[in-house]
Amino acid sequence: MPKSIEELKITAKRIRREIVVMIGAAKSGHPGGSLSAVEIVVELYFNRMRIDPKNPKWADRDRFILSKGHAAPVLYAVMAEVGYADTPLDQLNTLRKLGSVYQGHPDMRFIPSLEASTGSLGEGLSMALGMGIAARLDGRASRTYAMMGDGEIQEGQNWEAAMAGAFHKLDNVVAIVDYNRIQLDGFVRDIMEVAPLAEKWRAFGWHTLEIDGHDFAAIEKAFDEAEATKGKPTCIVAHTIKGKGVSFMENNPKFHGTAPTADEVKLALQELQ
Repeated sequence: MPKSIEELKITAKRIRREIVVMIGAAKSGHPGGSLSAVEIVVELYFNRMRIDPKNPKWADRDRFILSKGHAAPVLYAVMAEVGYADTPLDQLNTLRKLGSVYQGHPDMRFIPSLEASTGSLGEGLSMALGMGIAARLDGRASRTYAMMGDGEIQEGQNWEAAMAGAFHKLDNVVAIVDYNRIQLDGFVRDIMEVAPLAEKWRAFGWHTLEIDGHDFAAIEKAFDEAEATKGKPTCIVAHTIKGKGVSFMENNPKFHGTAPTADEVKLALQELQ
């Protein structure tokens, strides 16, 4: 049964706690971009995508590619909560430890239920388009969702993919830009501005929506509209807050790739009660 918005909010808060704890335990990782993506990944796995965690390679499943692979903690926590056998909930705190299935970036060699190994930025949308074309050729109703970072889309391969997606009219593919405006080295505007972002995607021929990426009602409406759109792929530009939910991480470039200390973990968990 689909979860209500209130249930999704409770789930999102639990996922945020798991992200903070696992990155704190690892003393390494990327909290900011993991926290900014929570609502969208929760909506996809708990309410939107046709998946079967007990049969992860079901041919007619929908697919999710976390192109911004450094945000792996959000994907790991959600997959563990949904119930995939190869993402055990009780091992989340082994993140980035030798021998753990929870590598620093998603790796299919360790977690076969993943759709792709990601983290070499700029490749996820291209892979999603290939999956979309394959679904069309096979006559399957599968849909593919690819989440990218805003710093990531400074890379040219994304725009080659954008041209290809529109040219092939891949209406079974949805690109999601986690537009939190911060990348590894600072604010996107200071490194290589990507705005006006929605206008760029429209110019490349994509049906494009702008939403609050933390508003479940807006997220659900956007995914509904994407499914109803025929003849072109959809891009959802999700305006988000880096480090969402933890006051000292919010909109703070430091926490793109810095793990919280033990004291910061405690403070964050107090805020996420």
